[in-house]
Amino acid sequence: MKVKSVVGLVLMLGFASLLFLNFGQQVGGYMNFADAEETGAQAHVIGDWVSDKPVSYDRELNRFTFHMMDEKGNVREVHYANPKPENFEEAEQLVIEGRPGTNGEFIAQHILVKCPSKYNDDGGLRDIQASSLD
Repeated sequence: MKVKSVVGLVLMLGFASLLFLNFGQQVGGYMNFADAEETGAQAHVIGDWVSDKPVSYDRELNRFTFHMMDEKGNVREVHYANPKPENFEEAEQLVIEGRPGTNGEFIAQHILVKCPSKYNDDGGLRDIQASSLD
């Protein structure tokens, strides 16, 4: 092999390994709060808003703060560097993406709000079926 080919191959392998290493650190799987704290990795946490705990928005810091309970029952304060998402109070479930903070809180970069669908309402379906039987 020529020297240029070997150097090019080594550079390509080095670049590819750095890319995979960096990508692996950025993308975490679905975890609960305890697993995310243990690994310290970027994580997706599924849970429910704890409505009886305080909710606040600090305009100066542009930070929305609330409490969330994951699927294992762990509750953490969540800090989100954006205003409160639309339909937050109607959320059926939340998915937050972020990292554990240094004081037991969770720092969210993204929040997905899963709202109940009007198309899955069984009551509406029963009304349609009942009227078609008349």
